[in-house]
Amino acid sequence: MRSLIVIFTTFLIIWPTACHSEDMADAISKFQQSLIKDEITGSNVAMVFKDGKIIYRNISNSGKKGDTAIHKDTIFPIWSMSKPITIVAMMTLHEKGLVKWDDPVSKYIPYFAKLRVKKGKLIEPCRNELKLIHLMTHRSGYKYYGREFLLERGSGLGGATYEGPQPNQIKYNNLDKFVKDVAAQPLEFEPGTQYLYGVNQAILGRIIEVVSGQSFFGYLKQAIFDPLGMHNTKFYLTKEELKNFHILYINSGDLNGFTYFMDPIITYAKDNNAHFGGEGLVSTMDDYSRFCEMLVGGGVFRGKRIISEQSIKTMTKKWSAAFPKEENAEKLLLGYVYGFSLFVLDDPSADNSNVSKGIYGWAGYHNTHFWIDPEKNMFGLFMSRAREFNWNIPLRLREAVYGKKP
Repeated sequence: MRSLIVIFTTFLIIWPTACHSEDMADAISKFQQSLIKDEITGSNVAMVFKDGKIIYRNISNSGKKGDTAIHKDTIFPIWSMSKPITIVAMMTLHEKGLVKWDDPVSKYIPYFAKLRVKKGKLIEPCRNELKLIHLMTHRSGYKYYGREFLLERGSGLGGATYEGPQPNQIKYNNLDKFVKDVAAQPLEFEPGTQYLYGVNQAILGRIIEVVSGQSFFGYLKQAIFDPLGMHNTKFYLTKEELKNFHILYINSGDLNGFTYFMDPIITYAKDNNAHFGGEGLVSTMDDYSRFCEMLVGGGVFRGKRIISEQSIKTMTKKWSAAFPKEENAEKLLLGYVYGFSLFVLDDPSADNSNVSKGIYGWAGYHNTHFWIDPEKNMFGLFMSRAREFNWNIPLRLREAVYGKKP
């Protein structure tokens, strides 16, 4: 097995908090330690918040050679946990009457006026108009164009070869060029007809720029980050902040170890304005907990209203079915449906824990996870930086918090 570069050693720190239940605290702590023992993550941190206060907060440091100790200022790449933030930004524009969900995307970005769609081996003009609601719900027909998808061979237009754009801060320095390249891609299906996880939030980020007249990050700061005090949530890292950027643990194939190797497509460079709303943000445990506290508060954070309760109801409404009704849905999330870039528990009988119907949340590629429980006035938050991604982490964490079903 080939090992990656190792740099630091670590030690265990536990933040003192008043636990809601000694049994729950013990179960969560053992779960965190098991992730390290089973080589699923390196050091990790978990929090449970209920009825206006933190009832559990614990750092479990691995102490392994090469790992770094997590502390209150540790910065994590949150990847797809950027998506709910982008969604909330869109909700603020909608509440102001600046956008409507049935608006065509081409109203804001003309590149999307004449789209094409795959029809078997052919590529034909779209019959359906691409609307904002399709981007909000991942029903646009755009996918993620990862390295395994770089070459798309189409026919019907002279057998053209398509290179799919992916969120990439080496190739792109602004969102306008990125969305122009996305608009040139043939859709996987007619807009609004299926669910498919894809680059939709990057397009929404550009729409926010067009509507607000600000940079995407500038609008996020004004509408969300500054009111919530999320001062360490951003699209870039300074040299000083890089010192607090958590090391990546990787256990994939023949790789096992810790590395500071940066994912090549996201550079976190301060002078890059390609701010991808689907995966580009970094944050801290404290910062993201403020975002969660706002959601569990029905859109209010410590007396400040960020979005309305109606907006949260819209965000968590069933917009797409779960697997197998939607073949592209996540197979491990049985019983969950999809809202606006959120999973929403629709059938608690499918979950192994005593969790409430209506909990919602999302996750990030390097195993950051959160959920909101409106019924119990609670949220759970977990952060690490580890590959490969594992949906079992939040499922097992909820078992520790709520207890397993008999």
